[in-house]
Order: sequence, then C-alpha cells, then structure tokens
Amino acid sequence: MSSTTRITRPKELRIRRLEWVRALKDTLFIGLGVVSAAFGLKGFLLPNQFLDGGVMGISLLANIVTGISLPWLVVLINLPFILVAYTQVSRLFAIKTLIAVAMLAGVLAVVEFPLITHDKLLIAVFGGFFLGAGIGLSIRGGSVIDGTEVLAIYSSKKTTLTVGDIILILNIVIFSVAAYLINMETALYAILTYLVASKTVDFVVHGIEEYTSVMIISDKSQEIQKAIIETMGRGVTILKGTSGYGKRGHQAKDHDVIFSVITRLELQKLKTEIAKIDENAFVVENSVNDIKGGMIKKRPLQD
Repeated sequence: MSSTTRITRPKELRIRRLEWVRALKDTLFIGLGVVSAAFGLKGFLLPNQFLDGGVMGISLLANIVTGISLPWLVVLINLPFILVAYTQVSRLFAIKTLIAVAMLAGVLAVVEFPLITHDKLLIAVFGGFFLGAGIGLSIRGGSVIDGTEVLAIYSSKKTTLTVGDIILILNIVIFSVAAYLINMETALYAILTYLVASKTVDFVVHGIEEYTSVMIISDKSQEIQKAIIETMGRGVTILKGTSGYGKRGHQAKDHDVIFSVITRLELQKLKTEIAKIDENAFVVENSVNDIKGGMIKKRPLQD
C-alpha cells in the first residue's frame, strides 16, 4: 500500500463519518421540528381557528374557509414552493423539504394532541412558540416546513424588494384577507401569533447569544488591540489597509484594521474602551448570523 493511499483512506473515513453525523443531526432536528409544529397547530391553533403568517397561515385560513383537511392543504400549498426550491436553492434542500412537509402532514393526520387551552392570549403566544420552534428546528436540519422564505428569496432575485419586504407584504395580504373573511379580532391575534413564531425561529436558528462583528480603524490600533484582548478577553484579527479619502483629504497611509467578534451585550463596553483610547476611531458594526471556530468564547483573563 502506497503512502498516498494510507493518507487518503483515513481522510475519506473522516469525511464519511462527518457526513453520517450531519445526516443524523439533520434527521433529529427535522423530526423534532415536525412534532413541535404539529403540537402547536393541533394543541393550540387549529381547534380554536387561529391563524399564523406565511404558508402555514394560508393553509390554516384555507382550512377555516373551505373545511379541507389541514394535512392535505399543508402539502398542496407547499408544493409550488418546493419546486421553486428545487430550481433556485438545491435538489437536496428540496428533497429534504418535501420529506419534512410530508412528515408534518402525516403527523397532523395520524397523531392526536390534547387541546391545551381556550384562552386566546395563551393560544397566540404558545401556539406561535411551538410552531416557530418547529420551523426553526427544521431550518437547523436543512429544510423548511413553511415555503414563505423560499418564495421570498426567489422574488428578491427578480425584483428590487428584499426578502424581509416580500415576507412582510405576503403576511399583510394574509392578515387582511383574514380580517375580511373572518373578523378583525382573529387577524389581530394572527399577527401576535406570527410575531411570537418569527422571534422563536430567530432564537432557535441563531441562539440566545447574538454576535456582532466589529472593524476598527485607528492611529492607536495597538492600544485598542491590547484593550480588546486583555480587558475584554476577546480575540482579534489584524488586517492590513491603506487609507483613501477622509477628513484630511487624500492620504496614502497604511493602517492596521482590527477585526473582532463580540456579543451584543459587550458592544457598549467595547465602544467605551475604544473611546478611552481614541475618540476619533472609525468603528463599523455588522450583525453575525452564525460563527464557528476561532476564539468564540472568552479566554480566561490574566490577573
């Protein structure tokens, strides 16, 4: 056996093991997501004729108006979005989404969940929470059980609207139709359910500790770098940059650009530390959806 073969085989085994672990995690996330969403629907929303936003909201509204079984509506209304996902995202994503939607329809059709409450506020809050948790878990598993985001991504490529704009417009239409066909109170509770569900999705997908990336340009970059490392216990990356046009006109001057990732809770403390050193420092902040590797957690500070 050659040395190349000996090196390649362990690498292939490691890659295969990672793929199996990833597939197992995706399956677990999708399964938990389906159960959570089904519990939110049958334990809270559906028996009390409550609505949500997005494709699930359309399915619930169609169920109330037409009486067609919700499992069938979930599959039928999501099918066009799955086709869009197949052409615009990836084949694997579309297949996983189809499986997730079919699983949700199956659980809704077969599994009986107890009716938890008739209190309208509790229904809106906890129904939205469990539904949002289900959607978020399915996203963590690499699929969706609500095709709204797929449509929004596709439409944003064809128009000047952002993904957020398209989702907002779609939900305004859904809630307006609900107010017209049912009543205003149902539409208002639907908005509350949607808000709870959307925040829960953000929590499940991005976690409780949101991160912010910061780039700092200053003539006192070494002092700021030292403060971030020693005072805040965060890691930094130094990028090389050259100044262009600023307050003093054109300047061809080299700068050390400090890049660091911190939590939102630490942002004000970082600004204070920077201001102590250089009040004129140029600071750029950006929200970070997810991070991996590097020094994410704080390192122990030295006494």
